[in-house]
Amino acid sequence: MAFYCHHCGKELSIGELVGRSESCPHCDSDLHCCLNCVFYDPKTYNECRESNAERVLEKGRSNFCDYFSFAENKGLAKESAENDARKKLESLFKK
Repeated sequence: MAFYCHHCGKELSIGELVGRSESCPHCDSDLHCCLNCVFYDPKTYNECRESNAERVLEKGRSNFCDYFSFAENKGLAKESAENDARKKLESLFKK
């Protein structure tokens, strides 16, 4: 399985279990946070698909959520979505 940092998008060599105080070796962002979680979904209530999880206000900061599970390949999805959006914008403004 490949895991990626939500902030820098770089691949991480970690296990599926991530401690609350662990951070990305590349950009020093918190790893045990909503933005790296498989349940994170900005389109749902409280931006979390786990209905029993407590509300977390700062999604990019470390938290104590017991339901945290590191999302596999999330960094690649973010990168490809950004690239797709960039390509669409560039095609709109080409002369």
